[in-house]
Amino acid sequence: MAISKKYLKTKPVCKVRFEVPKSQIENGETIYLVGDFNDWDIGSTPMKKLKSGNYTVTVDLETGRNYEFRYLAGESIWFNDSSADGVEDTPYGDAQNSIISV
Repeated sequence: MAISKKYLKTKPVCKVRFEVPKSQIENGETIYLVGDFNDWDIGSTPMKKLKSGNYTVTVDLETGRNYEFRYLAGESIWFNDSSADGVEDTPYGDAQNSIISV
């Protein structure tokens, strides 16, 4: 997995590119990026499948804070990003969320 950050010079915004390798996905499932930046809406940020088979999406995030996120494969397989800036326990106590700092 890979995360890249591109800070804009004219605005307090960072373009964050999330990429999930095809080896992480089974059966060509749809992948979604879900986090506090999209109100944990499971369908609002689908990832695009590249010719390589990897999945990617770029989101604009306001700088100066941390964001929690996870990936959702299909309808029920949640997973974290090993290249995230950190992890945080969820309020439910049964999992952790990935953290991105911008």
